[in-house]
Amino acid sequence: MSSTAFLARIIGLANVLVVTAAVVGLRLLPDEGRPHARPDDSAEIQAGVAQPTPSPVGEPPGVVSTPEFARQVRANEAGLVPVLMYHRIVAKRLASIDRTPDQLRKELEKLARQGYVPITAADFVAGDIRVPAGKFPVVLTFDDGDPSHFALDAAGNPEPDTAVGVIQAVARKYPSFRPVATFWVHKQPFGLIDRESQEAAVKWLVGHGYEVANHTWSHPDLRRLGKKKVSEQIVRIERLIRKLGAPPSTTMALPYGSLPRPKKLARTGSWDGTRYDFAGVFLAGAEPSLSPYAKKFDRGAIQRIQSNGKKGECRKWCSQYWLEWLDKHPRDRYVSDGDPARISIPEKLRGNIVAKRGLQVIAY
Repeated sequence: MSSTAFLARIIGLANVLVVTAAVVGLRLLPDEGRPHARPDDSAEIQAGVAQPTPSPVGEPPGVVSTPEFARQVRANEAGLVPVLMYHRIVAKRLASIDRTPDQLRKELEKLARQGYVPITAADFVAGDIRVPAGKFPVVLTFDDGDPSHFALDAAGNPEPDTAVGVIQAVARKYPSFRPVATFWVHKQPFGLIDRESQEAAVKWLVGHGYEVANHTWSHPDLRRLGKKKVSEQIVRIERLIRKLGAPPSTTMALPYGSLPRPKKLARTGSWDGTRYDFAGVFLAGAEPSLSPYAKKFDRGAIQRIQSNGKKGECRKWCSQYWLEWLDKHPRDRYVSDGDPARISIPEKLRGNIVAKRGLQVIAY
Protein backbone atom coordinates (compact mmCIF):
# COMPACT_ATOMS: atom_id res chain seq x y z
CA MET A 1 0.00 0.00 0.00
CA SER A 2 1.38 3.40 -1.04
CA SER A 3 2.39 5.76 1.72
CA THR A 4 2.61 8.85 -0.50
CA ALA A 5 -0.61 10.24 0.98
CA PHE A 6 1.07 10.89 4.30
CA LEU A 7 4.82 11.30 3.74
CA ALA A 8 4.77 14.96 2.62
CA ARG A 9 6.27 16.98 5.44
CA ILE A 10 4.54 20.20 6.44
CA ILE A 11 6.47 23.19 7.81
CA GLY A 12 4.89 24.89 10.82
CA LEU A 13 5.22 25.43 14.60
CA ALA A 14 3.45 23.75 17.56
CA ASN A 15 1.74 26.29 19.83
CA VAL A 16 -2.03 26.17 20.54
CA LEU A 17 -4.33 29.14 21.05
CA VAL A 18 -8.03 28.38 21.36
CA VAL A 19 -10.13 30.83 19.41
CA THR A 20 -13.52 30.13 17.90
CA ALA A 21 -14.44 29.35 14.35
CA ALA A 22 -15.94 32.33 12.59
CA VAL A 23 -19.56 31.77 11.73
CA VAL A 24 -19.21 32.49 8.02
CA GLY A 25 -21.19 30.74 5.28
CA LEU A 26 -19.31 28.74 2.63
CA ARG A 27 -20.27 27.11 -0.64
CA LEU A 28 -17.81 25.30 -2.87
CA LEU A 29 -18.09 23.89 -6.35
CA PRO A 30 -19.34 21.32 -7.21
CA ASP A 31 -21.41 21.35 -4.04
CA GLU A 32 -23.57 24.39 -4.66
CA GLY A 33 -27.29 24.78 -4.53
CA ARG A 34 -28.76 21.73 -2.89
CA PRO A 35 -32.43 22.07 -3.90
CA HIS A 36 -35.38 20.95 -1.82
CA ALA A 37 -36.82 17.57 -2.73
CA ARG A 38 -39.83 17.28 -4.94
CA PRO A 39 -42.57 15.22 -3.32
CA ASP A 40 -42.39 12.31 -5.75
CA ASP A 41 -39.74 9.57 -5.92
CA SER A 42 -38.53 10.68 -9.33
CA ALA A 43 -37.19 13.94 -7.92
CA GLU A 44 -33.66 14.76 -8.92
CA ILE A 45 -31.26 14.21 -6.00
CA GLN A 46 -28.50 16.76 -5.90
CA ALA A 47 -25.48 16.92 -3.61
CA GLY A 48 -24.92 20.18 -1.79
CA VAL A 49 -23.33 21.84 1.17
CA ALA A 50 -24.47 20.54 4.53
CA GLN A 51 -26.02 22.87 7.08
CA PRO A 52 -23.33 24.52 9.20
CA THR A 53 -22.55 22.65 12.38
CA PRO A 54 -23.11 24.81 15.48
CA SER A 55 -19.98 26.02 17.21
CA PRO A 56 -19.18 24.31 20.50
CA VAL A 57 -21.02 25.75 23.48
CA GLY A 58 -19.22 28.57 25.25
CA GLU A 59 -16.95 29.69 22.40
CA PRO A 60 -16.10 33.40 22.17
CA PRO A 61 -16.97 35.42 19.00
CA GLY A 62 -15.13 34.50 15.82
CA VAL A 63 -12.02 36.16 14.43
CA VAL A 64 -10.59 36.83 10.98
CA SER A 65 -7.35 35.03 10.25
CA THR A 66 -4.29 37.05 9.21
CA PRO A 67 -0.77 35.82 8.38
CA GLU A 68 0.36 36.86 11.87
CA PHE A 69 -2.52 35.07 13.55
CA ALA A 70 -2.10 31.95 11.37
CA ARG A 71 1.57 31.82 12.34
CA GLN A 72 0.71 32.28 16.01
CA VAL A 73 -1.69 29.30 16.10
CA ARG A 74 0.54 27.24 13.75
CA ALA A 75 -2.32 26.83 11.27
CA ASN A 76 -1.92 24.24 8.52
CA GLU A 77 -5.10 23.66 6.57
CA ALA A 78 -3.30 21.57 3.99
CA GLY A 79 -2.61 18.89 6.60
CA LEU A 80 -3.97 15.38 7.11
CA VAL A 81 -7.38 14.71 8.67
CA PRO A 82 -8.30 11.43 10.41
CA VAL A 83 -11.63 10.08 9.15
CA LEU A 84 -12.38 7.26 11.60
CA MET A 85 -14.46 4.27 10.52
CA TYR A 86 -16.62 2.33 12.99
CA HIS A 87 -18.99 -0.58 12.58
CA ARG A 88 -20.82 -2.34 15.43
CA ILE A 89 -20.50 -1.04 18.99
CA VAL A 90 -21.17 -4.13 21.11
CA ALA A 91 -20.42 -5.39 24.62
CA LYS A 92 -18.77 -8.54 23.25
CA ARG A 93 -16.82 -8.24 20.03
CA LEU A 94 -17.67 -10.91 17.46
CA ALA A 95 -15.56 -9.54 14.61
CA SER A 96 -12.23 -7.74 14.47
CA ILE A 97 -13.89 -4.51 13.32
CA ASP A 98 -16.32 -4.44 16.27
CA ARG A 99 -15.65 -2.03 19.13
CA THR A 100 -17.05 -2.08 22.64
CA PRO A 101 -18.76 0.99 24.15
CA ASP A 102 -15.81 1.33 26.50
CA GLN A 103 -13.29 1.21 23.65
CA LEU A 104 -15.26 3.85 21.76
CA ARG A 105 -15.53 6.03 24.86
CA LYS A 106 -11.80 5.83 25.57
CA GLU A 107 -10.89 6.68 21.98
CA LEU A 108 -13.24 9.67 21.85
CA GLU A 109 -12.08 10.99 25.22
CA LYS A 110 -8.48 10.74 24.05
CA LEU A 111 -9.38 12.70 20.92
CA ALA A 112 -11.06 15.36 23.05
CA ARG A 113 -8.03 15.70 25.32
CA GLN A 114 -5.70 16.01 22.33
CA GLY A 115 -7.68 18.89 20.81
CA TYR A 116 -9.73 17.17 18.09
CA VAL A 117 -13.17 18.54 17.25
CA PRO A 118 -15.64 16.36 15.28
CA ILE A 119 -17.22 17.51 12.03
CA THR A 120 -19.48 15.54 9.71
CA ALA A 121 -18.34 13.94 6.47
CA ALA A 122 -20.60 16.42 4.66
CA ASP A 123 -18.87 19.38 6.29
CA PHE A 124 -15.49 17.87 5.46
CA VAL A 125 -16.07 17.39 1.74
CA ALA A 126 -17.68 20.85 1.52
CA GLY A 127 -14.57 22.39 3.04
CA ASP A 128 -16.83 23.85 5.72
CA ILE A 129 -14.46 23.02 8.56
CA ARG A 130 -15.66 25.05 11.55
CA VAL A 131 -13.05 24.19 14.14
CA PRO A 132 -11.53 26.61 16.67
CA ALA A 133 -8.09 28.00 15.93
CA GLY A 134 -5.26 25.69 16.91
CA LYS A 135 -7.58 22.65 16.99
CA PHE A 136 -7.81 19.64 14.66
CA PRO A 137 -10.85 18.29 12.78
CA VAL A 138 -11.78 14.62 13.07
CA VAL A 139 -14.58 12.89 11.16
CA LEU A 140 -16.43 10.11 13.02
CA THR A 141 -18.17 7.74 10.61
CA PHE A 142 -20.36 4.71 11.32
CA ASP A 143 -21.22 2.18 8.62
CA ASP A 144 -24.35 0.05 8.13
CA GLY A 145 -26.85 1.86 10.36
CA ASP A 146 -26.52 -0.85 13.00
CA PRO A 147 -28.89 -0.99 16.02
CA SER A 148 -25.83 -0.43 18.21
CA HIS A 149 -25.38 3.02 16.67
CA PHE A 150 -28.63 4.60 17.81
CA ALA A 151 -31.67 3.78 19.92
CA LEU A 152 -33.87 5.87 22.20
CA ASP A 153 -34.88 4.88 25.71
CA ALA A 154 -38.39 5.29 27.18
CA ALA A 155 -37.63 8.92 28.02
CA GLY A 156 -36.61 9.71 24.43
CA ASN A 157 -32.87 9.89 25.13
CA PRO A 158 -30.11 7.91 23.35
CA GLU A 159 -29.36 4.58 24.99
CA PRO A 160 -26.05 5.11 26.86
CA ASP A 161 -24.08 2.26 25.26
CA THR A 162 -25.01 3.11 21.68
CA ALA A 163 -22.60 5.09 19.53
CA VAL A 164 -24.70 8.25 19.89
CA GLY A 165 -25.07 7.71 23.64
CA VAL A 166 -21.30 7.51 24.01
CA ILE A 167 -20.68 10.54 21.79
CA GLN A 168 -23.18 12.63 23.75
CA ALA A 169 -21.65 11.57 27.08
CA VAL A 170 -18.13 12.46 25.91
CA ALA A 171 -19.37 15.86 24.73
CA ARG A 172 -20.91 16.53 28.15
CA LYS A 173 -17.59 15.71 29.80
CA TYR A 174 -15.55 17.70 27.25
CA PRO A 175 -17.66 20.67 26.07
CA SER A 176 -15.24 21.50 23.24
CA PHE A 177 -15.90 18.04 21.72
CA ARG A 178 -18.74 18.71 19.30
CA PRO A 179 -21.29 15.83 19.36
CA VAL A 180 -21.65 15.12 15.63
CA ALA A 181 -20.92 12.13 13.41
CA THR A 182 -21.94 10.59 10.09
CA PHE A 183 -24.13 7.48 9.88
CA TRP A 184 -24.16 5.73 6.51
CA VAL A 185 -27.25 3.51 6.39
CA HIS A 186 -28.96 0.96 4.17
CA LYS A 187 -32.51 -0.37 3.85
CA GLN A 188 -33.22 -0.93 7.57
CA PRO A 189 -31.69 2.09 9.32
CA PHE A 190 -30.59 1.19 12.85
CA GLY A 191 -32.35 -2.18 12.58
CA LEU A 192 -35.75 -0.50 12.67
CA ILE A 193 -38.48 -2.13 10.62
CA ASP A 194 -41.49 0.19 10.79
CA ARG A 195 -41.47 3.54 9.03
CA GLU A 196 -42.60 5.53 12.08
CA SER A 197 -39.59 4.38 14.14
CA GLN A 198 -37.22 5.03 11.24
CA GLU A 199 -38.58 8.55 10.83
CA ALA A 200 -38.26 9.23 14.55
CA ALA A 201 -34.64 8.09 14.56
CA VAL A 202 -33.67 10.16 11.54
CA LYS A 203 -35.52 13.20 12.90
CA TRP A 204 -33.66 12.99 16.21
CA LEU A 205 -30.25 12.58 14.57
CA VAL A 206 -30.65 15.31 11.96
CA GLY A 207 -32.16 17.63 14.57
CA HIS A 208 -29.08 17.17 16.75
CA GLY A 209 -26.54 17.89 14.01
CA TYR A 210 -25.74 14.32 12.92
CA GLU A 211 -25.52 13.29 9.27
CA VAL A 212 -27.56 10.35 7.93
CA ALA A 213 -26.45 9.42 4.43
CA ASN A 214 -26.06 6.81 1.69
CA HIS A 215 -24.49 3.35 2.08
CA THR A 216 -26.47 1.63 -0.74
CA TRP A 217 -29.72 -0.32 -0.44
CA SER A 218 -28.45 -3.82 0.42
CA HIS A 219 -24.69 -3.40 0.96
CA PRO A 220 -23.41 -5.28 -2.13
CA ASP A 221 -19.90 -5.28 -3.54
CA LEU A 222 -20.44 -2.62 -6.20
CA ARG A 223 -17.45 -3.84 -8.20
CA ARG A 224 -19.36 -7.04 -8.96
CA LEU A 225 -22.46 -5.25 -10.25
CA GLY A 226 -23.36 -3.88 -13.65
CA LYS A 227 -23.74 -0.14 -14.14
CA LYS A 228 -27.53 -0.13 -13.85
CA LYS A 229 -27.51 -2.17 -10.65
CA VAL A 230 -24.92 0.12 -9.07
CA SER A 231 -27.10 3.16 -9.69
CA GLU A 232 -30.21 1.32 -8.50
CA GLN A 233 -28.52 0.44 -5.20
CA ILE A 234 -27.59 4.06 -4.61
CA VAL A 235 -30.88 5.63 -5.68
CA ARG A 236 -33.16 3.25 -3.74
CA ILE A 237 -31.58 4.04 -0.38
CA GLU A 238 -31.36 7.74 -1.24
CA ARG A 239 -35.10 7.82 -1.85
CA LEU A 240 -35.72 6.15 1.51
CA ILE A 241 -33.40 8.51 3.37
CA ARG A 242 -35.23 11.50 1.93
CA LYS A 243 -38.64 10.04 2.78
CA LEU A 244 -37.47 9.63 6.37
CA GLY A 245 -36.68 13.31 6.62
CA ALA A 246 -32.93 13.53 6.09
CA PRO A 247 -31.45 16.14 3.73
CA PRO A 248 -30.16 14.91 0.36
CA SER A 249 -26.98 12.89 0.86
CA THR A 250 -23.83 14.79 -0.04
CA THR A 251 -21.64 11.80 0.86
CA MET A 252 -21.72 8.04 0.49
CA ALA A 253 -19.59 5.20 1.83
CA LEU A 254 -18.69 2.26 -0.38
CA PRO A 255 -19.67 -1.17 1.00
CA TYR A 256 -16.41 -3.04 1.63
CA GLY A 257 -14.62 0.02 0.26
CA SER A 258 -15.14 -1.46 -3.21
CA LEU A 259 -15.38 0.96 -6.12
CA PRO A 260 -17.65 0.15 -9.09
CA ARG A 261 -16.58 0.12 -12.70
CA PRO A 262 -16.28 2.84 -13.80
CA LYS A 263 -15.23 4.52 -10.57
CA LYS A 264 -17.18 7.70 -11.30
CA LEU A 265 -20.47 5.80 -11.11
CA ALA A 266 -20.24 5.81 -7.31
CA ARG A 267 -20.27 9.59 -7.29
CA THR A 268 -22.73 10.53 -10.01
CA GLY A 269 -25.39 8.72 -12.00
CA SER A 270 -29.11 8.05 -12.34
CA TRP A 271 -31.72 5.30 -12.14
CA ASP A 272 -35.45 5.27 -12.80
CA GLY A 273 -35.56 9.00 -13.39
CA THR A 274 -33.64 9.93 -10.26
CA ARG A 275 -30.16 11.42 -10.35
CA TYR A 276 -27.49 11.49 -7.65
CA ASP A 277 -24.33 13.57 -7.42
CA PHE A 278 -22.24 13.23 -4.25
CA ALA A 279 -19.61 15.69 -3.10
CA GLY A 280 -17.54 12.85 -1.62
CA VAL A 281 -17.28 9.03 -1.76
CA PHE A 282 -15.46 7.28 1.08
CA LEU A 283 -13.35 4.12 1.03
CA ALA A 284 -12.97 1.55 3.81
CA GLY A 285 -9.64 3.18 4.50
CA ALA A 286 -6.15 2.69 5.79
CA GLU A 287 -4.70 6.21 6.04
CA PRO A 288 -5.66 9.73 7.10
CA SER A 289 -7.35 11.77 4.39
CA LEU A 290 -5.75 14.62 2.55
CA SER A 291 -7.20 18.05 3.21
CA PRO A 292 -10.21 18.82 0.99
CA TYR A 293 -8.18 21.84 -0.21
CA ALA A 294 -5.26 19.69 -1.41
CA LYS A 295 -4.63 19.38 -5.13
CA LYS A 296 -4.42 15.60 -4.85
CA PHE A 297 -7.63 15.24 -2.81
CA ASP A 298 -9.78 12.67 -4.64
CA ARG A 299 -13.47 13.20 -3.94
CA GLY A 300 -14.27 9.85 -5.51
CA ALA A 301 -12.03 7.81 -3.19
CA ILE A 302 -11.54 9.43 0.22
CA GLN A 303 -9.40 7.54 2.71
CA ARG A 304 -10.59 6.46 6.17
CA ILE A 305 -8.99 4.75 9.16
CA GLN A 306 -10.51 1.72 10.85
CA SER A 307 -10.95 2.21 14.59
CA ASN A 308 -8.82 -0.48 16.24
CA GLY A 309 -5.66 -1.23 18.19
CA LYS A 310 -2.24 -2.19 16.81
CA LYS A 311 -2.47 -5.98 16.53
CA GLY A 312 -2.23 -8.08 13.39
CA GLU A 313 -2.97 -6.18 10.19
CA CYS A 314 -3.82 -3.14 12.34
CA ARG A 315 -0.22 -2.90 13.47
CA LYS A 316 0.19 0.01 11.08
CA TRP A 317 -3.13 0.83 9.45
CA CYS A 318 -5.75 1.43 12.19
CA SER A 319 -6.68 4.27 14.52
CA GLN A 320 -4.33 3.70 17.43
CA TYR A 321 -1.31 3.67 15.11
CA TRP A 322 -2.40 6.69 13.09
CA LEU A 323 -3.48 8.88 15.99
CA GLU A 324 -0.12 8.23 17.65
CA TRP A 325 1.63 8.97 14.34
CA LEU A 326 -0.18 12.29 13.93
CA ASP A 327 0.64 13.21 17.52
CA LYS A 328 4.33 12.57 16.80
CA HIS A 329 4.19 14.46 13.49
CA PRO A 330 2.18 17.61 14.33
CA ARG A 331 3.44 19.45 11.25
CA ASP A 332 1.66 16.89 9.05
CA ARG A 333 -1.71 17.35 10.75
CA TYR A 334 -4.51 19.72 9.73
CA VAL A 335 -4.54 22.62 12.19
CA SER A 336 -7.40 25.11 11.93
CA ASP A 337 -7.01 28.87 11.77
CA GLY A 338 -10.53 29.25 13.18
CA ASP A 339 -11.74 31.11 10.09
CA PRO A 340 -13.76 29.03 7.58
CA ALA A 341 -13.55 31.81 4.98
CA ARG A 342 -9.75 31.48 4.72
CA ILE A 343 -7.25 28.71 4.09
CA SER A 344 -4.12 29.24 6.19
CA ILE A 345 -0.93 27.36 5.34
CA PRO A 346 2.83 27.65 5.69
CA GLU A 347 4.31 29.49 2.69
CA LYS A 348 6.13 26.37 1.45
CA LEU A 349 2.79 24.60 0.93
CA ARG A 350 1.21 27.25 -1.29
CA GLY A 351 1.64 25.08 -4.37
CA ASN A 352 -0.03 22.06 -2.75
CA ILE A 353 -3.54 23.47 -2.52
CA VAL A 354 -6.35 24.51 -4.83
CA ALA A 355 -7.88 27.86 -3.92
CA LYS A 356 -11.64 27.37 -3.87
CA ARG A 357 -14.06 30.03 -4.96
CA GLY A 358 -14.90 32.42 -2.14
CA LEU A 359 -11.92 31.41 0.00
CA GLN A 360 -8.85 33.54 0.63
CA VAL A 361 -5.49 31.83 0.99
CA ILE A 362 -3.30 33.01 3.87
CA ALA A 363 0.35 31.91 3.56
CA TYR A 364 2.90 32.72 6.25
